[in-house]
Amino acid sequence: MAAAPAPLPAAVAGWWERVNGSPACQDGIFCALAVLYGIVAAASFIQVARIQRRVPEYGWTIQKVFQFLNFVVNGARCSIFAFRRLVQQVNPPILQHVILDLPGLAFFTTYAVLALFWAEILYQARGLMTDRLRSGFYTINGVVYALQGFLWLCLWWNPNHSMLVISKLFIAGLSFFTALGFLLYGGRLFLMLKYFPLESKGRQQKLREVGRVASICFCCFMARCIMMCFNAFNKEADLDVLDHPVLNFFYYLLVEILPSSLVLYILRRIPAKLQLSQYHLLSSG
Repeated sequence: MAAAPAPLPAAVAGWWERVNGSPACQDGIFCALAVLYGIVAAASFIQVARIQRRVPEYGWTIQKVFQFLNFVVNGARCSIFAFRRLVQQVNPPILQHVILDLPGLAFFTTYAVLALFWAEILYQARGLMTDRLRSGFYTINGVVYALQGFLWLCLWWNPNHSMLVISKLFIAGLSFFTALGFLLYGGRLFLMLKYFPLESKGRQQKLREVGRVASICFCCFMARCIMMCFNAFNKEADLDVLDHPVLNFFYYLLVEILPSSLVLYILRRIPAKLQLSQYHLLSSG
């Protein structure tokens, strides 16, 4: 006689359906996401304030811009999940896509800033000019936002499933190339630091810092790419609906909240305060 099937999968499936179909559970999970994003946003804002208080004469450095963009992205996500049910009622529907997708694009820009910082270090170490890197960064971001805006217009003009799939695949492709960027520049910077002289100040600490951050960002964007592909072709993996709160929780926890928290913790050190002699040199320069 055949053995009876294990009841666990059915129980898990039933739990999943009950949680997804319960408005109370939906609101609770979205509220939890809002709180987590709010904590990360607050930590980023505190870092910006600390840097400004410690070295106000440096102005808007890449470190400060990176922390500020983290504050903006996580603050926006916090607001969206705090009012998630109201967002789902926004009309016309294209505005829902803009509200839900725009923080993801800003997340790309935020970590592209970090990749730019590493690329500048590599170029400066080789005595090369970094002006083209900055102009390339602005150009790439401009093209990305323009293409996404064009896709939004097409989706508004002709709201069909094919356009929605193309829009999600665009985000997947963007995530894939961002992951490759971290693999390229993070790997090259890691190797450069690895072959620095052993007596170089802070070499081991910077080596660990770059290796960990590059690994986290690569895994984060690759996971986002894979999930966006599933999201595009499988309705059960749709993140833009209210009745998939568990999927939303694990997705945003793993590809945004946890990576951002780890990166902010690793990059928590702020510049040392300038001494009077250093300040005079900076001013004269």
